[in-house]
Amino acid sequence: MPVISIANQKGGVGKTTSAINLASALAERGKKVLLVDLDPQGNATTSLGFNRSEVFISIYEVLMEGMDAESAVFPTIQDNLFLLPANENLPGAEVQLTDRPDRAYLLKHALINVYSRFDYILIDCPPSLGILTINSLTASDGVLVPMQAEFLALEGLTQLLKTISIVQENLNPSLVVYGVLFTMYDGRTRLTREVENEVRDYFKGRAVVFENVIPRTVRLAEAPSHGVPITLYASKSNASEAFRNLALEVINVTETSVREGAQGPDPGKHESVETAGGAAADTKGEIGDVAPSGTGVTDQTESPPAPPVVS
Repeated sequence: MPVISIANQKGGVGKTTSAINLASALAERGKKVLLVDLDPQGNATTSLGFNRSEVFISIYEVLMEGMDAESAVFPTIQDNLFLLPANENLPGAEVQLTDRPDRAYLLKHALINVYSRFDYILIDCPPSLGILTINSLTASDGVLVPMQAEFLALEGLTQLLKTISIVQENLNPSLVVYGVLFTMYDGRTRLTREVENEVRDYFKGRAVVFENVIPRTVRLAEAPSHGVPITLYASKSNASEAFRNLALEVINVTETSVREGAQGPDPGKHESVETAGGAAADTKGEIGDVAPSGTGVTDQTESPPAPPVVS
């Protein structure tokens, strides 16, 4: 049962859209899926038809008040798809967690009671590298990174890989990178194609860059306002087919990772970021002595190489 963080600290890259619709496509294939809304904005919750102000048992109560996660899991309009929602209390969690000695492990411990119920658990992370994202990475088997095929989207990639490396070294040595997903993709533009080629070359032998890309479509943008995933809102659209094909790739990558027993780097070493294929991304240069704010994790790891620069 893979637990997957959908993570990118850069906002506006289609992270929540990817989390919701990948979860839906997996559920459509008969997988029992839990989507955890760990983003204080709560967009995954509202996009699945829930009113955050009317959610009284949420991920906040689970993390901060010790509520049983089982009591916070709700069915959605789609068979096999369940939600652990966010409510309006979650934005305060980052500050409240600052002094908790166990702050990096709260989500991992909270999910123990629901692991056996699901085939996949997907976590929609905040668009930041704070303590909630650290909780997600600590609780996860792997990371899926959505990104736009645009120059500025490359800039946050190095910091995210640094954070993953820090978590591997200090909190979760078995964490792997399942892959990079291109979102809001428009293959008609030269820049999109150039960035895609650079990223695929950059990650070759290091991590999966999913073959399926998520197109920029009006219907995909409309679906959240109707409180349903794209596979229910526009079942025959290009975006629906893209997520269905992505689900097949994710199933293949995660099952391969389990079969091969993919593990993160040895906690005593500082050379690499482990990927689902077992290959390691070389790391160069110093991160510094302190992990992302609020984690309480110190680190001496080396940083991954800088992302490609498109001329």
